[in-house]
Amino acid sequence: MSDLRSILCHMNIVLEDGSTADSTKASGKPARLNIGDDTLSPAFESQIANLVEGDKHSFTLGAGDAFGESNPDAIHHMGRSKFPADMSLEPGVIVSFGGPGGSEIPGIVRELAGDSVTVDLNHPLAGRTVTFELEVVQVL
Repeated sequence: MSDLRSILCHMNIVLEDGSTADSTKASGKPARLNIGDDTLSPAFESQIANLVEGDKHSFTLGAGDAFGESNPDAIHHMGRSKFPADMSLEPGVIVSFGGPGGSEIPGIVRELAGDSVTVDLNHPLAGRTVTFELEVVQVL
């Protein structure tokens, strides 16, 4: 048996203030978490490695083990002319940029100053301590 396996689970991601940042139950589509392929932090993997179908598990991780620290190099100041003229730009608006291989990279508008738009390409939960509430649907 290889060390690679996957867990299908419903997941709530809860912020320090108790609000829910994301939930797979809203879409009705469980998340697939792959163990052993380096997509998850070692701390995250250690929390889910021994879960079995039907388990409910809640754990809290600091930013470095969850979505990473906020990277100042991922914050960009761009001219307003780089955006469509009819686009509503205000703090909190998510804009999408073309990435490598046709992928899309989401960014969050953080600030507007004259013709300058500050866009943060960090994961929206980067730099935050979050609690994961998991309910295992299936182990693959």
